[in-house]
Amino acid sequence: MPQYQIAYSPRLSGEVAVSTAKNAVLPILAAALLTQEEILLHQMPRLTDVDHMLDLLRACGADAVKEGRDVRVRSVAVGSPRESALLRTMRASVLVLGPLLARTGECVLSMPGGCAIGQRPIDLHVKGLQKLGAKVEQEGGVVRAAGALRGANVYLDFPSVGATENLIMAATLTRGVTRIENAAKEPEIADLCHFLTAMGARIAGAGTANIIVEGVESLHGAEYTPIPDRIEAGTLACAAALTEGSVLLEGARTDHMRALLFKLSESGVICQEDARGLRLRGKARHPMEARTLSYPGFPTDMQAPLMAVATQTHGLSVFLETIFENRYMHVVELKRLGAQIRVEGQLALIQGGHGLSGAHVTATDLRAAAALMLAGLAAQGQTLLSDPAGHLMRGYEGLEEKLSALGADVKKTEAPPA
Repeated sequence: MPQYQIAYSPRLSGEVAVSTAKNAVLPILAAALLTQEEILLHQMPRLTDVDHMLDLLRACGADAVKEGRDVRVRSVAVGSPRESALLRTMRASVLVLGPLLARTGECVLSMPGGCAIGQRPIDLHVKGLQKLGAKVEQEGGVVRAAGALRGANVYLDFPSVGATENLIMAATLTRGVTRIENAAKEPEIADLCHFLTAMGARIAGAGTANIIVEGVESLHGAEYTPIPDRIEAGTLACAAALTEGSVLLEGARTDHMRALLFKLSESGVICQEDARGLRLRGKARHPMEARTLSYPGFPTDMQAPLMAVATQTHGLSVFLETIFENRYMHVVELKRLGAQIRVEGQLALIQGGHGLSGAHVTATDLRAAAALMLAGLAAQGQTLLSDPAGHLMRGYEGLEEKLSALGADVKKTEAPPA
């Protein structure tokens, strides 16, 4: 079991490179199933979720090979994966549903897993594919979809990222024109559209709420580098804000981080766009209010890291979580460190300015793990962060190494066997 020893770190400084975005890489890998030709992807982050997705592609019949930081995928003959345990390792496994259905006319999947932060049903995926002509059955934790797809108008009741991605991928090989209304607008979706366009897809409206896909007969191979990870960059920005740091996040895309940077700026941090990325200076001193919303609103994935910052700003900060119903599980662990937080339903009230003290805490999900690591930087003494499910390695490439490169005292170890 991985665990992390974290000591009080008064000030971070220096430069660190931001990795490519996990949430862009996973759908792009799934999209490789749409063509028989070779896909070459550069700068793949070293994450367990990426490894699991590559295993999933292999289970579908694809040849997926890692070459250093590059990945080559060739999907000559593909079909439904049979390893149900593999499908349950992460939520993103549902992203092969659209590509396999469009490519082969059928797909059978076990229900996907992932962090326990909410129900996250796949109803919107199913409804959208049904609008395209698929027959979908759900029984005993298994989804069966089949049928020849045709273009249609699809309205999403909620701008779901995964459903938008699945529908875009399915529509690329679907006869006719598909219009997706109330689509999610996250940068990772625009990146998927740009990748698919490089494969020969015809897509208009990438990054907007209305996406139009004109189906083509086939897609070809492509070479591509996904966008930088805005959540990793945001987490490192929160670490700088927590410690009165002076940090350059090389490669960070400030245009993807406006909502977070606005909150940090309001709290007293100087955030400057740089030719090389994002520069941050100073400490978050003023309380803040944050309401999680679909992009371009404040991202739910940044709620926990920013809450760690709020514990050290003087005054009352207010957070409202509107996306997932179970995304305050990190609050109990932050309180072990001395944080003053009260949760009322989806509302969290943080009375900041109280000193934190090191303690043994446990990661409850991916972003909670990052928040606890950040809080440990501000806690007097030593904090021991246990991560029995390996959450941190799912979505952050060497977060402890990047923080250490900036001067933090963080060490990764393995817990002794019980």
